[in-house]
Amino acid sequence: MPFELPPLPYGYDALEPTINEETMKLHHDKHHKSYTDKLNEGVAKDPALEGKTIEEILAVISSQPPLVRNNGGGFWNHDFFWKIMKAGGGEPSGALAEAVETYGGLDKLKEDFNGKGAGQFGSGWAWVIADGDGVLKVISTPNQDNPLMDDAKDKGAPILANDVWEHAYYLTYRNDRAAYLKAWWDVVNWEEAGRLYDAALADTRETEAV
Repeated sequence: MPFELPPLPYGYDALEPTINEETMKLHHDKHHKSYTDKLNEGVAKDPALEGKTIEEILAVISSQPPLVRNNGGGFWNHDFFWKIMKAGGGEPSGALAEAVETYGGLDKLKEDFNGKGAGQFGSGWAWVIADGDGVLKVISTPNQDNPLMDDAKDKGAPILANDVWEHAYYLTYRNDRAAYLKAWWDVVNWEEAGRLYDAALADTRETEAV
């Protein structure tokens, strides 16, 4: 079965004023749909990819052509991005809150994350990932690359991600990427981030037990 465009988990206007309705419609209905359609186009050209999940494709992405790499990354990244946001934001809790404190505190995490996002030349993403020991790390990736790719410079379990392609913020923030990055924390879904971090810890324990 071909990959399908995942629906937004909320209304187009749910993240206003941080991200406006027009941006969400264009970003999801046009950009994310394009990545989905082109991913299917790439998969259709390679019978070896038939039936694989997007995660399985990302795990062998170094052997794939740009059509699959760029659009496979775009497909996965955007699905993750929508889920890691919600109206009202919040703050980390539980094991993730402890990991954030170990990192240096929430202000330090935000500062480093915003710095990575602002410093990413051209298009790309800023990430918070958890390594095999559950330690948080802040990184950036170019284009539609992500930490799940087999040739990623920094691998780990994605916990947070922000899209710093201009189409993610230009209608509201124009060329002020730094303002967008600062405002974005108001819509972070810390509940989902905490769930992802707990899952990463569980995976680590299972690996250690084997």
